[in-house]
Amino acid sequence: MNTSQEFILTLSCQDTKGVVYAVSGLLYQAGCNILDSQQFGDVQSPDGTGLFFMRVHFEAPEHLADVATLTKLFAHVRQQFGMQASFHALSRRPRVLIMVSRHGHCLNDLLFRRQSGQLNIDVPAIVSNHPDFAELAASYGVPFHHLPLPTGASAEAKRAQERQVERLVTEHDVDLVVLARYMQILSPEFCEFLKGRAINIHHSFLPSFKGAKPYYQAHDRGVKLIGATAHYVTADLDEGPIIEQDVERVDHTLSPEDFTAVGRDVECVVLARAVRWHVEHRVLLNGHKTIVFK
Repeated sequence: MNTSQEFILTLSCQDTKGVVYAVSGLLYQAGCNILDSQQFGDVQSPDGTGLFFMRVHFEAPEHLADVATLTKLFAHVRQQFGMQASFHALSRRPRVLIMVSRHGHCLNDLLFRRQSGQLNIDVPAIVSNHPDFAELAASYGVPFHHLPLPTGASAEAKRAQERQVERLVTEHDVDLVVLARYMQILSPEFCEFLKGRAINIHHSFLPSFKGAKPYYQAHDRGVKLIGATAHYVTADLDEGPIIEQDVERVDHTLSPEDFTAVGRDVECVVLARAVRWHVEHRVLLNGHKTIVFK
């Protein structure tokens, strides 16, 4: 498929009459062809934000087929409705930096999905505080950056390591950072640097089973459901806006190791969905929640 003239428009503003008409009318008048459009107004529940969200997939005529031109064309409508709006060219593959520690299942899954064409992304770098997955990265042809953190590292040492990651993000023009079981608490400064462009994955037992070997703790308590949560990274540990969750049933016949294996599978699937939806510009922030157009 030739995507050189295809774009995604994502927008949010206060819910009011005429937004869809104004957006679709402008695109029509400019000679664009709308291929798909989704919208949602968060006005039905008492705790709704009152915001309106829209995602439009369209084809632009050749003389308008770049983000800067479309952004300029849209300026009046943006100002009229006080919108936050962005255009994204489908011809540009999103660039994703992956961070990992010593659990490589999510890393391997993402790299395989990229290699097999299931994820339309480029991975310019993998960062780890351990050297374990250097060979895995090499097998996929991805540069591996070992940025060690000794046990009990000071806040200053951790921040210095984070600045190295920030440089890689900037140098490689990274769109998204994925914490694929990266087992370090990020500083508030790093979270702010990555705001809206970093996704984390973890098991869904929190806050019940914290700390080491959560699947063993869950097995000891006879848990019947194992789940995973993918969310945006914020300074509030594991409490950022949720993008995707899923669960699998388990029972008394399974060992703690079986629980762990089921958990790994769920984590891989949930993280891959969240990454795909983000890079396809299907996820819009709605306060401490997300709108996901599937």
